[in-house]
Amino acid sequence: MEEDLKFEGISPMGEELLRAFRLFRKADWRQKPVAGYKPSEIMALICIGNKSDSAGCGMQVSELSRLLRVTSPTVTQLIKGMENDGLVERNMDQSDRRAVRVTLTDKGAAIMEQSLAVFKTSFEGLVDYLGEEDSRKLTELLGRVFSYFQERVFEPAEPEHKGDAE
Repeated sequence: MEEDLKFEGISPMGEELLRAFRLFRKADWRQKPVAGYKPSEIMALICIGNKSDSAGCGMQVSELSRLLRVTSPTVTQLIKGMENDGLVERNMDQSDRRAVRVTLTDKGAAIMEQSLAVFKTSFEGLVDYLGEEDSRKLTELLGRVFSYFQERVFEPAEPEHKGDAE
């Protein structure tokens, strides 16, 4: 049973934090598809949609790669699938023939809007549930947690194997 799981050498407060983090993993809230599309596709649509201007220039693959924090080949595969689904179009960059720009199709823009509505409802609901003050505290604490883990490199200790001590 999850509540009975103990981690030797961790303080009670450390165990409580670990349990709280494990709840998020178990909830799988980030992995739920919106309108049948994967979270990576939704995030790409939002990035492309936010970048698109009235001229409809779209976004370069390298810029999308940077925003999503994944490699360009990964983004290229993602875009190919989204293009096959009719969500995006790829066009040559007018100022740099070597570059490709990605724009949303009408279908892609509709899925992006639907996804943004789901996000808005979810997070505004969370603010209503927690209240303004606790939402601010949570935001600050999550930022600090992120900084803590970003600033530290955790390398596993060498495992001790039975029989190695001879």
